[in-house]
Amino acid sequence: PNCSRCGDPLLGCPSLTESRHSCHLGACLAALAAFGTGDVALGAERLRLARRELGRITGHVGTQDVLDVIFRDFCIGK
Repeated sequence: PNCSRCGDPLLGCPSLTESRHSCHLGACLAALAAFGTGDVALGAERLRLARRELGRITGHVGTQDVLDVIFRDFCIGK
């Protein structure tokens, strides 16, 4: 994992317990990096994406996540 992604590099490189954590954190950082580009609606969407990626690390599941699984796995049309 990239030490600049989390923790204080002066205290050592914190290890992420799973490679998926690193992937989600990278996606979160990408969304935040793109936050300031574009209009307010795009910025809000990028913040939502960043929050969702952090939620995937912490175990927080939002309503949209549940709906995505239902529509994807059970062939229910929107």
